[in-house]
Amino acid sequence: MLDISQADIGLLPGLELPILLDTILLFFFCSIRIAAFLIASPIFGAGYVILPVRILFGMVLTLSVFQNHSIVLDTETMASALGVILIIKEIAIGLSAGLVLTIWFSAASLAGEKIASTSGLAFAAQVDPNTGASTPVISQIFMLFLLVVFLAIDGHLIVLRTLLDSYEFIPIDSIPTLGILIKSGIGAAGSMFLAATVIMLPVSIILLMVNVSIGIMTRSAPTLNLFSFGFPITLLGTFIFLYLSASTIGFAMSDLVEASIQSMQDMIWSISNG
Repeated sequence: MLDISQADIGLLPGLELPILLDTILLFFFCSIRIAAFLIASPIFGAGYVILPVRILFGMVLTLSVFQNHSIVLDTETMASALGVILIIKEIAIGLSAGLVLTIWFSAASLAGEKIASTSGLAFAAQVDPNTGASTPVISQIFMLFLLVVFLAIDGHLIVLRTLLDSYEFIPIDSIPTLGILIKSGIGAAGSMFLAATVIMLPVSIILLMVNVSIGIMTRSAPTLNLFSFGFPITLLGTFIFLYLSASTIGFAMSDLVEASIQSMQDMIWSISNG
């Protein structure tokens, strides 16, 4: 018989598999909130971001959370009904944080659609790679403009930092009040329409003045063909005004990005405080 001491048993391979299983399961729990956020958030959850890149990005972020935070969660809790509740809670927090940003960002797309329909550019549409639907070109230009501003002011870094810090305010093993998520979603939807109105209102006023002028000219000279000169003037006026107001729209997009990030941070803060 071989004389194997207790210390030698601890060195044998395969005897630490339960600890390894607990570590992997805990890593999975840490990745749920981040994965749900990456699916629902703009840029990170876009259709042009391939799935392997998204998975790798989520695992890297989870690794930073897993190493820097002392998370205590036993295997029995993770495998029980309480574990299912914790999984649902993590998914709800991640999806809500991403959807709040997506709803706010939809204000730019909505403003572009309204401008296109008012100016007669609604027929100039192409397939949106994010949604797969046909949207006006102006709407997609506004959305790309907003994404460029979002990246230029390091909004993506602020958002990720907020998400990683949420593990300190809302630990994995806690069950906070999640009623604030519905309230935040409704508030973000209302703010989306308000922000879209603010962005499109100057262009809509100019187009209204152009249409009133065309109507007066047509009334004064009934022999003039409305579509022969009215439509080109409307298109030309839209392009010129959008070109002249590019800097103003840029500031509006910057304010929209800051408001969306603030809304996400307020939601996480409200959840942590009950």
